[in-house]
Amino acid sequence: MRALRLVCGAGVCAMCLGGAACRTSTPAARPAPIVQPGAPGQPSLTIDATRAVDLSKVRFTPADVDFMQGMISHHAQAIEMTELLATRTESPVMRKLAERIDISQADEITMMQQWLVARGQIAPDQHAHHHEGMMMPGMLTPEQMERLAATHGAEFDRLFLQGMIAHHQGALTMVDELMKFPGAAQESEIFGFVSDVEADQSAEIARMGAMLQEFMK
Repeated sequence: MRALRLVCGAGVCAMCLGGAACRTSTPAARPAPIVQPGAPGQPSLTIDATRAVDLSKVRFTPADVDFMQGMISHHAQAIEMTELLATRTESPVMRKLAERIDISQADEITMMQQWLVARGQIAPDQHAHHHEGMMMPGMLTPEQMERLAATHGAEFDRLFLQGMIAHHQGALTMVDELMKFPGAAQESEIFGFVSDVEADQSAEIARMGAMLQEFMK
């Protein structure tokens, strides 16, 4: 009986050793690829683990700060335009459009101000005066704002849509200009915001373009 137990024990050991050998010979699993999202309009990149660690230390750039500060003024004028609409249009569709723009841009202004303050940067007040020499792409001139304020009804709707389409296109131009700076928009928070601006403004341009065609019939 004792001999039998010894034989069995040896057999178990042999099986264990065999199993260990099998496990050792199994190829190691290949690590999953790490994908870095590309900038708006750019393809994603596959990067290695070392590069991924470096990305975790990405910091904001002066170009990011300039973009956020300029976009606050840009958004602020869009809100001024929607405030004019409240007393100058008779279209329920236009009122819904204005409400959507007002809410989204006001929320984004707050986010941008908080982003700047958290990084020790100057956060412009959205009600600050827009100096003509400091106007961002697509913003209406004081004369264009005065003309818009002087109209009502269908004429106002047409001018508003034309002006807001140009305004939104200006925001897309600002995004394009930002992405030309090396290292810009790599911090996760601003990257997400820039991507949202690209998607949201493009969608609204298409929507307003369709509305303008209807009003022009």
